[in-house]
Amino acid sequence: MVGAQGAAKRAAALTHRLLAFSRRQTLAPKPTDVNRLVRDMEELIGRTVGPQITVESVAKASLWTTLVDAPQLENALLNLCLNARDAMPDGGRIKIETDNEWLDERSARERDLPPGQYVTMRVSDDGTGMPPDVIERAFDPFFTTKPIGVGTGLGLSMIYGFVRQSGGQVRIHSEVDKGTMVCISLPRHHAEAAVDVPAPQEAPDSSGAGETVLVIDDEPLVRMLVVDVLEDLGYTALEAGDGPQGLKVLRSDVRIDLLITDVGLPNGMNGRQVADAAREIRPELKVLFVTGYAENAVLSNGQLDQGMQVVTKPFDMAALAKRITSMIAGPT
Repeated sequence: MVGAQGAAKRAAALTHRLLAFSRRQTLAPKPTDVNRLVRDMEELIGRTVGPQITVESVAKASLWTTLVDAPQLENALLNLCLNARDAMPDGGRIKIETDNEWLDERSARERDLPPGQYVTMRVSDDGTGMPPDVIERAFDPFFTTKPIGVGTGLGLSMIYGFVRQSGGQVRIHSEVDKGTMVCISLPRHHAEAAVDVPAPQEAPDSSGAGETVLVIDDEPLVRMLVVDVLEDLGYTALEAGDGPQGLKVLRSDVRIDLLITDVGLPNGMNGRQVADAAREIRPELKVLFVTGYAENAVLSNGQLDQGMQVVTKPFDMAALAKRITSMIAGPT
């Protein structure tokens, strides 16, 4: 259980970083073993991209250390894998490779970097690929090829900014119908990689007694992490990626004790609309809104309806667990 709690803490930290990803933050670079970072992310990446995608890692033996903000590099890696997943709607392969690289004067000049030694991390896919005009704009803030409401366009621009701030460079190689490779180069650092030693964590109470919670969120990673918290607490968790999918579950005869829904949902229904429709079907349903917006986005006539509460992103997973437990145990 302590191991599960440690995983939950790591997941909570990653969630916090993801939810705050569009905000520029001060970097906290440390000597980092990129091979270890990739290895530690493999399970999370595999679960996030789904079973249709095969994830392969090829680690360079004796990889050099680099000085980088490891959580931000985790963000970058996860975002690149999510982009690769989206480029392969029918499934495919993602390959993550690491390498050591020497750049001479000419190579460094071509990449707009000082000559020297670099650690590289490459993420490639065999998806739809990008034409040259899209590659040229890929790092522009808010540029996205995804439909309205599906992507912010911040991913690659934030990765570019973070890597440049770290003294490195990002390059994209892509061919239409053949796939894409994104290469991150970071300067070598002549020091041993730092090792984080997690503090002992108190095991969470298992509170569930057969209750079922429906989680509606269009971001698979956030949905997965909330489901992990619910299952650690002993609850049964059901998932939906948008409002219409969630309403299908709510219209069934499945027991639902609590609805947890993101407010900013795609496909024509926001979280408030889903909750209102759910209350028509199940008048006593308890609802917990998860929102990055101001609370008035989910308020009705200036206040939340009875049995409804709101938690604002980014949130601590332990606090979320307490809120869930108290809502399920409390009155409607």
